[in-house]
Order: sequence, then structure tokens, then C-alpha cells
Amino acid sequence: MGCGMAKLRLHWLERLILRTLIEKGRPMEYGEVASAISKDEGAVAKASLWLKEKGLVEVREASVKIAKLGTVGMEYLKNGLPERRLVNILKSAGGCMNISELEKEQLLQGELPIAIMWAKKKGWITIEERGGSRVVRIVGDVPEITPEEELLEQLGKGDVRVDALPPKLLDACLELSGRPRVVELYEERKYTMALTELARSIPLEELELERPVITKLTPELLITGKWRDFELSPFDIHAPTKPVFTAKRHPLETLIKLIKDVFVELGFEEIKGPLVELAFWNFDALFQPQDHPAREMHDTFYLAYPSVGRLPEKFVEPVKQSHEFGGDTGSRGWRYKWSEQEARKLVLRTHTTATTIRHLAYHNEPPVKAFSVDRIYRNEKVDWKHLAEFHQVEGIIMDKKATFRELMGLIKEFCSRIGLKEIIFRPSYFPYTEPSAEVIVYMPERGEWLELFGMGIFRPEVTAPLGVRHPVLAWGGGLERLAMALFKLDDIRTLYANDLSWIRDMARVYVDLKSGRL
Repeated sequence: MGCGMAKLRLHWLERLILRTLIEKGRPMEYGEVASAISKDEGAVAKASLWLKEKGLVEVREASVKIAKLGTVGMEYLKNGLPERRLVNILKSAGGCMNISELEKEQLLQGELPIAIMWAKKKGWITIEERGGSRVVRIVGDVPEITPEEELLEQLGKGDVRVDALPPKLLDACLELSGRPRVVELYEERKYTMALTELARSIPLEELELERPVITKLTPELLITGKWRDFELSPFDIHAPTKPVFTAKRHPLETLIKLIKDVFVELGFEEIKGPLVELAFWNFDALFQPQDHPAREMHDTFYLAYPSVGRLPEKFVEPVKQSHEFGGDTGSRGWRYKWSEQEARKLVLRTHTTATTIRHLAYHNEPPVKAFSVDRIYRNEKVDWKHLAEFHQVEGIIMDKKATFRELMGLIKEFCSRIGLKEIIFRPSYFPYTEPSAEVIVYMPERGEWLELFGMGIFRPEVTAPLGVRHPVLAWGGGLERLAMALFKLDDIRTLYANDLSWIRDMARVYVDLKSGRL
């Protein structure tokens, strides 16, 4: 075996192509090769890439002009060119006719000026004045078939490469392409294979196929045993294939599902609340004063209609007292006159804490373990790290002996289950929890620390007006912040841009792999 073949394993189709190129002794287009070996041109194109990778062929790309019949050209092929129809009519009339009579001819309806122009240009006719009328007369020899008509007949059988036309038909092509919708020209990419020196060094006999090759087994071949007379084509399981984009969850939806699964595994139940919420639940029940900047219209979306809702009468007075003088909590409150009208305003909820506090109000006996992963709204300018609509993760525990240490341990376990192993806690301040802290996690792939959650124990001014007499542990934060870090995004808007290429490139199991669940 030659030195080329000793190092290279060739597919049977590659052998056929190389043998054909060697026998022809010249570069060949894909279509030529396909015809020569009786195979599909697509298969030849694929095999040419294999041969190119092995250094056996060079693939050259070129643009060629192709001529095809236009809609008017198809009519001319059927009925004849206008100038041909004109001279045929003149011959049948003795060689000349008045223009007024020609205008009545059905075969020239709407095309008489075109027919006269081209017939005159070709020297077939002349126009004369006779007795006050204009007469068209044949004056020259009219060939039985013109190059233009010959080209139309050829194009009637299929599109033709312009560079393959003989000179007379090339001129005809240029002329007819100048007529509207008669002959149309378009460009097509053509690929040519040429042998390299390595390919030429392979002896021809080494490209012989010992037996006919088949690509699949049929029941008939198996039953008759004829499969033994053939060589079975091997399959390359690593060969590139056309990607198949099957249905799958959006990456953000996959992350939401993971977080919900972790909460459920830890014994929590999911709670839901309305997107349109009373300012009472969104702010007042959380001991947020009515003059707090977060309640301004530049931070919160207020509804125009309806603009107010009905307050839960059971909790109005205790919450009012908590704000004005602290109620029976021992606090001094905010020391201002609380407005019921302000609390009745309807807003798009700015956090899911509005949902958890509503849930606590009607489930005030321990134990309570609840979570929410849902949409919230902020009146913010949308940019690379801010959205007006996004998701918040929230969790609460209410129990008789719940402690801050227990909350820290729970958050460590929660973060560990979503793949975040390195965690630190930093003291912080939040209006409705005390003590409070921030949860900072390390993102190893980005090499940076990320502020993920806020956490704390609800203040008595929050829980007492709702009849809750036991500690409530709470934590929460923005989901998209975690998603940006997990998916290595520099722009939060990517999550909602419906960028199919990004969604398709994201592996179905990416989140599970990152969280260590696979």
C-alpha cells in the first residue's frame, strides 16, 4: 500500500471521488463528479470536506452567471418573438401591410411597437409613406431561426450557464436579458475540486473497491444472505450533523424550577399572591412609613383605574397604631399621623414580601414554612443591570424557637443545594427586619463575590399587628441577579430578549450541572 493510503483511511465515497478526479485529469465541479459516480451532489459536497481535511483535494469557490427564462420569455417560447410574428403576418399578406391593419392583428395585440422596433433593428423591414398612410414592408432576408430563438429553445429545457454559451448565443443572451422579463440572469456559487500532490501520489489500484458498498441493510439482504457480497459502509459517529433544536424550558424558567424544587425539598410550601396589591400589604404592614422614598411614584407603579382598594378591616387599627406610636410592641413607632387613604392605593407589588406578610396575617400559628418565586415591578429605567419587571425569591419560617443562627444555617443549606458553597454574612439594615444581614456568595467561574439575598427577623412592629407572636425568619432577593452570574451574562436584558441562538446554545442540563445535581 502506498505511503498516502498507509496513513489515511478513506471512505468508499472518497475513493470513488479521488478515482474519478485522477481518471479525468482535471478539476471538476461537484455536479460533474456527482454525475460521473451516480451519486447525490450533497453527498459529494460532504465527502469533499472530508478529503480537504485530509489534504487530498483543494476546494475552490467561484460565482457563475446563470440564464433562465422570465415570464415574458416563456410566452415568447410558446408564441414566438414579436418580430417573428410580425414578419410572418407580413409574408402572409404579400410582404407589406398598413400599420392601421397591423394594429388589428390579434397576434400582435399590445406588442406592435416592440415588434416593429426589433424587426427594423435587425434589417428585416422598412416603414414607407404611401397615399397618406404608413406601410410596413419586408426588405431583407429573414433567417428561419435566429440566435435569440435558438437560445429560447435551449432555455426552455432548463437554466444555462452563461459562460458555457457559444459566442452567437452569448450575444443573444445579452440582448434578450435587456428586454424586460424575457431572459433573467442570476448568480450561483459553484465549487470545484482539484487534486493535491498527496492525492496524485496514491496509486490508482489502491482506490479500487473490492466489493460493492451498501449504506444500509434491508430485510431482503438479510433473508437471502446477499449482504455477504457487499462491503458495509462504516458510520462515523463523530461526524458533524445538522443541529436539532428540540423543545426545552427557557434557561430562566429552568433556574426557577430548580429553586422551587430546593424549597420543597427543605419542607417549604409555595404561596401565591396578586400582582396588583394594596399599598397596605406592600408597605404599611411591613412598617414602612408613608413618607418613605420607595413609595414615591418614581419608584413604584400606582394604578390609575381603579386607584384604590378595600382594606382588611381586622388589621387596619393595629397597623395604624404601630406606625403612630408603636402599638403594644414597646416601640415608639414613626410618630406621624397614619393615612388610611394612602394605604388604600393600588400598586404593582414591588416585592414578594407583600405576599408573605399577607400569608402570615391569615396563618399566624406556628409552624409556618413558606416561599414565593414570583414577578415584581419597579419603576426603574431599563439598562444592562436594571429591569422594570423581574423575579424575586422569598422564604419565611415562623416557629416558637426560631433563631437567627437557624436562619444562617438554613440559608447555607439552601445555597449549597443550588451549587453555591462559599457563603459569608455581612451585617446590614432593612426597614422591616432586625437583626438584618446580607448573604454574599462566591461565584468561582467569575472569580467574584455576589450579594445574593437580604435576610433577617421580622420586627415586632411588623408581626404584632397581625397577631403573630413568634419569631419570623425571612430572606429574599432578585432572581435575575443570580441568573446573570450563573449564565455568565453581562446584560440582564439578554434573559428576556428571546435570542434564539443564546437559548439554543444553553445546554438543557446546564443549571443542574452548575448546581451539582448531576
